Amino acid sequence: MIRLSQNRFDRIKEYKTIIEAINSICKELDTKIKSKPEEVNYEKLKLSNENLNLLSYYILMNSLSLSLLGIKNEGFLNEARKCCYKSIISLEEIVTPYVDSPFSDYEEGLLSVHRYSDEDRHELVCKLGYSIDSVKQGFGENSKWRWSFVELEGRFAAVTKNLINMKTFIAQLDPRVEGYSKRLAHLNLAQRLLQQTADRYREKYELSSLNLEDMRKALIFLSALKRIHVLLGEVEKAEVIKKKIDVWKTKLESDQLRLEQASRKAKVSRAPEKKGISR
Repeated sequence: MIRLSQNRFDRIKEYKTIIEAINSICKELDTKIKSKPEEVNYEKLKLSNENLNLLSYYILMNSLSLSLLGIKNEGFLNEARKCCYKSIISLEEIVTPYVDSPFSDYEEGLLSVHRYSDEDRHELVCKLGYSIDSVKQGFGENSKWRWSFVELEGRFAAVTKNLINMKTFIAQLDPRVEGYSKRLAHLNLAQRLLQQTADRYREKYELSSLNLEDMRKALIFLSALKRIHVLLGEVEKAEVIKKKIDVWKTKLESDQLRLEQASRKAKVSRAPEKKGISR
């Protein structure tokens, strides 16, 4: 038993050494990003990937903490959560964080990494999605970060969509064109994430925040999904999303009106009564 525990502690020590090595790689990439503008976005792709490698070791160390001590290590999990953000930020700097925007708004950044294959893009977003899920599972359902993950997942959905070249995609959406299966898988993932994020923002609105801004964000993700269906000529699917948007907009407007009326009533009730003037 003592030997087994010692082996696990040795493994944590080994993981920390690997983390130091990956951090050194990240620092080197940061230096290249600042000094090689012509290749900057390729270096950012590498940096995004390295942060996910870093994250995986923090998750492993948390698993060992659970095994050794029977408790999760919040420190390791927080570092892993930060790695998620760092990875996404690197991608946002290339293809923007825009959710519902025309392709031309982020085309330039995407074209700057044209040598990055469709297969590599799909592999990276799958790795990012798996990493986010691992961090969420590590914290657990009742974590204080539960609702903050909605925003993180939304940013993930946006960069996943924006890594798809919508200008060439339709022509390449042919089983006879090399890389078809990966492109289709990437498209399906982007659509699923947009729908999922819309649902999650509405859930956050109704169960936690009661903030109308969360409902507005839900509508933005639905609108982005509808934009893709329209672009692909998927008329029936676009119409289904449009109807859903209309229903959600009606709820938003109704809730906004109710809140405005409640606010006006509250102001009236708080106003001091005017006293009569004696003469």
